[in-house]
Amino acid sequence: MEKTVFTEPLPDSLAAAPRANLPARRIAGRNIRLAQSVVRYGLLSVVSLAFLLPFYWMTISALKDDEEVFAQPIEWFPAEPQWNNFIDVLDYPGFPFWRFMLNSTFYASVVTIGTVLSCAAAGYGFARLRFPGRDLLFMLTVACLMIPGIVTFIPTFILFRSLGILGSWWPLLLPAFCGSPFFIFMMRQFYIGIPQELSDAARVDGAGEFRIFAQIMLPLVRPALLVMAVFTFLWTWHDFFGPLVYLSNRDMYPLSLGLHSFRSQHDTDWNMMMAAATISTLPLIVIFFLAQRYFLEGVRLTGIKG
Repeated sequence: MEKTVFTEPLPDSLAAAPRANLPARRIAGRNIRLAQSVVRYGLLSVVSLAFLLPFYWMTISALKDDEEVFAQPIEWFPAEPQWNNFIDVLDYPGFPFWRFMLNSTFYASVVTIGTVLSCAAAGYGFARLRFPGRDLLFMLTVACLMIPGIVTFIPTFILFRSLGILGSWWPLLLPAFCGSPFFIFMMRQFYIGIPQELSDAARVDGAGEFRIFAQIMLPLVRPALLVMAVFTFLWTWHDFFGPLVYLSNRDMYPLSLGLHSFRSQHDTDWNMMMAAATISTLPLIVIFFLAQRYFLEGVRLTGIKG
């Protein structure tokens, strides 16, 4: 025989207590998340300002007279902005700015194209093709990441000298078409994350290996290719050591080396120097903002595949 248990209903005040505390807990949780967001974005703002300060100083120095650049105390805003400095530096005597800009564009563009093509092809070969010694060759490629560039500089210089190509563009451009160990590794990891069934289906339809690489794989790894292109262009645009060693003709100097020669000839024209440096950074800023969406997508995806 079942026993019947009679319970008295809770008072209305006790039954409503959990419901009354629920909005309070939600408000407390919302406040905690808001405080965390404020702290996070506050730290990011401080770090961003620290990185933007040198660029701001370069820009305002380009808008000052030469005496104002080193004025004491520091003038954070020019008294009268000298916008004509940006125009004068383009036609400054003994400083062919447009020639240097064209050389930098040519140098960075060719190196970027060569790096993207060679690393994309090599990464595909290590990820998708099977051939004897593949894993050993890939290990040697990754091991090159641990060798400082200054160690291989002298043998490379001797090689180019024996080929008789010093003083030309070839020592700066040829290595780009041989691939970069870091980007080869990055592309291999990205290819591994793509389903193998796509390649198998293309082979069943009669597609060759080159067609699979060009028409199927490359569109799928477009974000990684863009990341590689942007990084390579940035590094090459600011390259100073390579042109300094291999180029001897001043008409072939890129902007990085041209600005150095401008400084050595005009020690006192710091406002002109800063104006030229500011103009030289504008192409990089434009490229980044035009490719920002794809670049950030590539940064998010690369390195976590495989």
